[in-house]
Parts: sequence; C-alpha cells; structure tokens
Amino acid sequence: MKFSELDEAGWPNLQPYLDTCLLPVSGLTGSEAPHEMADRAADAGAWLAPLEQAFRGRTVTLPALHYYDGGAEAAEKLNALCRSFRAAGFRHVVLVGGRPGLIGEDAGADLVLEPQAEGGVPDPDAVRQALVELWRNADKARMTADPAGRA
Repeated sequence: MKFSELDEAGWPNLQPYLDTCLLPVSGLTGSEAPHEMADRAADAGAWLAPLEQAFRGRTVTLPALHYYDGGAEAAEKLNALCRSFRAAGFRHVVLVGGRPGLIGEDAGADLVLEPQAEGGVPDPDAVRQALVELWRNADKARMTADPAGRA
C-alpha cells in the first residue's frame, strides 16, 4: 500500500500486517534538468514496482526521498530515518534506489535494492525474492532466539 491510502482510523487495524516499509531513494542532487529528474525517479520506481505489486498487503510505500547524494551527512540522515521508521512500528525497512552504489550498506536498512551497474534493469522475480528472503531469515532468527516462540 502507499502511505496515502492509509487513514488514521484504519491504521491501527492494519499496522500488525503492514510490517515492512519501502522507501524509494531517487538520488537527485538538484543539478539535473527536469527530464533527468524524471528519469531518476522512474529508475527507482522500476525497482519499487515489483514489491508494491506483489506485497501490497504487507508493505507500505513511504514518500520518496528524492534529494540524496550518498555523502556521509546524507547517509547519517538516512540512517536516522530508518531508526525512526522502526520506532514508528515498522519491523523491516527496505530502501529502493535506481542508481548503482547510491545507498551504502551502512544506511541502517534491513535490505537495499538497487542496480549493480548503471542502466541495470530489475529482474522482478529476483527483487521479490530478496524481500521474501529477508522475511524468511528474520523469522528464522526469531525462532533461533526462542525456539518455543515465547516473547
């Protein structure tokens, strides 16, 4: 679901099921021409679309972070955002970018999805599988921590 589809009255009932937030990161710097801005946003959207389509009942797509240069200061702000999303109740944070190497491994997310090389096109099955693996591994880790399922 997109954040704009949720309202105050419905959120408490849906929150237990919508445990994963998706944050598109466009990687704009402000120096791009409008058509380049549109292309960068579309590139991130191409990596986001397979997740939105397949996992509508478990994910919430947040408003995109368009202006992000990947520098140390921006990365710390992104890390703080990830912490905030968890504090707001999301169990998993997934960052989705359309440019290779834009989002660092230390971004504070559970999963980063972006192309390996410039112009890389997402394989929808592989993108979806990456999120399924995240969930599967998180469930395994929880079971390992307490095999009886006690909190």
